[in-house]
Amino acid sequence: MPETMRAIRLTGPVDIDGLTVSDVPIPKVRPGSVRIRVMAFGINESEATSRQGESGPDFSFPRILGIEAVGVVDAVGDGVALRTGQKVATMMGGLGRTIDGSYAEYTVVNAVNVIPFDTHLGWDAVGALPQMLQTAHGSITAGLRLESGQSVLIHGGTSTVGLAAIAIAHQLGATVIATTRNPARSELLTRTGADHALVDDDTLPHAIRNLTPDGLDAALEFVGATALPATLSLVRPGGTVCFVGALSGTWTIPDFDPFAIPTGVRLTSYAGEANDLPSGALDQYLRAIEAGTLNIVIAGAHEGLEKVAEAHRDLESRHQPGKYVIVLPAT
Repeated sequence: MPETMRAIRLTGPVDIDGLTVSDVPIPKVRPGSVRIRVMAFGINESEATSRQGESGPDFSFPRILGIEAVGVVDAVGDGVALRTGQKVATMMGGLGRTIDGSYAEYTVVNAVNVIPFDTHLGWDAVGALPQMLQTAHGSITAGLRLESGQSVLIHGGTSTVGLAAIAIAHQLGATVIATTRNPARSELLTRTGADHALVDDDTLPHAIRNLTPDGLDAALEFVGATALPATLSLVRPGGTVCFVGALSGTWTIPDFDPFAIPTGVRLTSYAGEANDLPSGALDQYLRAIEAGTLNIVIAGAHEGLEKVAEAHRDLESRHQPGKYVIVLPAT
């Protein structure tokens, strides 16, 4: 076993060109932890924020970025039941924020944040999934408790998690209404699983009320906190709105009045953990992706740590909806 690995380790805020590869010590496995040989990882908005030094107080430099990874178990600490060579996914648990993350050949994580899986899908496909599926699955099951036959609005449908939520809600048997601000992306929403693709403009409330005269059963809010009052007004009494993200960057509502929540409408949020995506659920999604019944949108795959900067540029350009993935060469 060599003593060093290749990684992108930042000592402070950098622009995209500062995402350069260097040699760093291979992390040691600890009791209760797992060392993973990273085979692929997705690129996430929060990593761009961290790179710029604009993350919250839970993030600190120096740091190897990367909040998710898929790979194979390289070593296990005392008390861990996983075996070496096993395919696993990981996310959350401070990965890439309070502990070094996945922009590296190896990463060490707490075993409770590791999900074993088996699939014949390529690393490029699997690498797109952990954070995206965890958030979409958790918000639909824990945030909304969505059921087959119910109507659900995915407000901000062309976001990576929004697209995954469309696919999962469709597979669940819900009637899915999804929004985009770009009419050219309506076909992408329907191809992913939306029954109705609506343009997010001044006509949106009227269009939704035409489709659901008695009100929506549920809604996932990805656009922002200030969009919540309008979204809440479209949901029936007894229905639920779950706040998940803020594509607009607005995470709070100034001078929020609780009476802005319509009588009987439930408002929840979702910011869950890795165990919100149990191995059985991940296995079901993998089987569905293999069968072609669950459509996951991958914007592009790049090979090698040297391509991380290019992937960040692609992410920030917003030209292509879907997840960008880095695949590392096998050794």
